[in-house]
Amino acid sequence: MSTLICGSLAFDTIMDFEGRFAEQILPAQLHILNVSFLVPSLRRDFGGCAGNIAYSLRQLGGTPLPMATLGRDGQDYLTRLQSLGISTEFVRTIESEYTAQAMIMTDRDNNQITAFHPGAMAQAHRTAVQARSDIRLGIISPDGRDAMQQHAEQMHAAGIPFVFDPGQGLPMFDGETLRHFIELSTWVTVNDY
Repeated sequence: MSTLICGSLAFDTIMDFEGRFAEQILPAQLHILNVSFLVPSLRRDFGGCAGNIAYSLRQLGGTPLPMATLGRDGQDYLTRLQSLGISTEFVRTIESEYTAQAMIMTDRDNNQITAFHPGAMAQAHRTAVQARSDIRLGIISPDGRDAMQQHAEQMHAAGIPFVFDPGQGLPMFDGETLRHFIELSTWVTVNDY
């Protein structure tokens, strides 16, 4: 049984700030905010919601099928997925864009500042979900807005039961749209965010 995972593939740049953001930001100066942080440690990881879910599902013995987009800089990500035994059948490369990027800085109190560039992810709606006998489950995770909406409609029409997991994409949708996602989906998962 295969699980179709619609969502992002991204490169995550993770940085640790050894101080506290609260000590660097002056409340009286928020109208002219300009801060710079020294980050002595930095690493680059393969991330994105579809990528993380596919990796975990594969480690548990499942058959993940990520449906996502990469940019012209995404060859290393494709190679990694293939080396892990994860199909790239539904991974599209958009040559005119960069792969989605998240830059995440964490301070010593575990506060975070994140900047996210969607890049190729904004074109994820260009790949459509089709009914297929081996796809028995789906997941809609954070992705481009149009992709999340269209893939939910397409999974529902194809009779593929799916989990709707809006995660950090939740603010992209109003209440009416979220209710529609809930009606289409079989399961919904949310967190405090």
